[in-house]
Amino acid sequence: MHFLRSQAARTLALTALLLASASLGARSAAAEALLLVEADTGKVLHAENAGYPWYPASVTKVMTAYVALKAVKDGRISLDRLVAVSPVAHAQQPSKMGFAVGTQVTIDNALKMLMVKSANDMAVVIAEGVSGSVERFADEMNAAAQRLGMTQSSFVNPNGLPADAQVTSARDLAILTRAVIRELPEYEMYWRIPAIKFGKRIMRNYNRLIDNYPGADGMKTGFICASGFNLVATATRGGRRLIAVVLGAPSGRARAEKAAQLLERGFGGNALSWLLPSLGTVDALQPIHAAPPNLREDVCGKNRKRPASESDDEDDTAGPPEADQSSAYAALNLSMRARGGSLLSPQPPSMPPVVVHVGPARKPQDPAVAAAKPAAKPVPAPRPAAAPAARKPAARTAVTTPAAKPATTSARPAAASAKPAAPAPQPRAKKTSAAQQ
Repeated sequence: MHFLRSQAARTLALTALLLASASLGARSAAAEALLLVEADTGKVLHAENAGYPWYPASVTKVMTAYVALKAVKDGRISLDRLVAVSPVAHAQQPSKMGFAVGTQVTIDNALKMLMVKSANDMAVVIAEGVSGSVERFADEMNAAAQRLGMTQSSFVNPNGLPADAQVTSARDLAILTRAVIRELPEYEMYWRIPAIKFGKRIMRNYNRLIDNYPGADGMKTGFICASGFNLVATATRGGRRLIAVVLGAPSGRARAEKAAQLLERGFGGNALSWLLPSLGTVDALQPIHAAPPNLREDVCGKNRKRPASESDDEDDTAGPPEADQSSAYAALNLSMRARGGSLLSPQPPSMPPVVVHVGPARKPQDPAVAAAKPAAKPVPAPRPAAAPAARKPAARTAVTTPAAKPATTSARPAAASAKPAAPAPQPRAKKTSAAQQ
């Protein structure tokens, strides 16, 4: 009897699977693309439309950062290299930092602005700093894609702004993300910065999983009207890292929720996984030969209550993003859906906002700063030997000297003999100056 019940349960589950698959086939293939992959093994845990070509939008910047950091690792450039904002960089459309032509930025700071602010002008700054021009950098991007087996990807710019020839797929993005994780582990900080601070401005990462989903540690969002809202997200729990790719979501909030749902199911396991066919590895996913879907009317059409944008993470026009009932995966995993609300909630901050700036690199180990630190300690030594009356003028002189040096020179005959105390304020000024550059 137990055996018959078990067989009946399997039959019902298989029927549900077949019905869901048929429903999925009846849907428009351009609805969205979803992919969940194990980072270490490349094993595919879930795939929907993963082989369809797609406009990558700003997810392009994962490849931009990959090519730039490979150049750093290979010794072609350094993170401290200064690159000037060119007229081409300045002319890029938002999202961008908006620096004036001629402003100098290090590759390091440009990368941080690229990954957090999704700055299109900084993508061009990086491209020109690495390869000399956008065109030559795009050639490097395409060479890297070919080497990695990204057979559906082509790039013409480093930022993902609309271009017919700028194409990728969920499959290719997962392959790229695995390469980033395996080949560039020393630069993992760039992918998980929750916010940057420029002057008094704090700019939060558009990837809402960072510091809102337990274990989230990357990677990049993207949006143009033609592509919808895209996200490549990574998370690690118990030493196991997963990659979720969402392409074509209707809003910023929806893409974050869908990625969180995929990751949650991957970490939680699947009691009915034996019913699902083996999907193999991400490299073995079959590319689909078709034109990329254009979602402009759905995402940016007249029916939308407010204009869509990359910063649309708080968008509430689409309603709660529910699991797709026509998905074969969803049909067998309804019990694993988040109950009673979002999977995203504030987590303890992983790090404070990372300070970025224009101009040369500022480092604690710079010679000027390093020289100032030991000089600050001997300052109290001469003070006990000096009379209280002599100590006061010395303090005043130290403050007024930079402002009116000629006036104070004649009033300091005794200061010459007490010269050892004079260098004390100088290192302090040098230290303050270095911190304010």
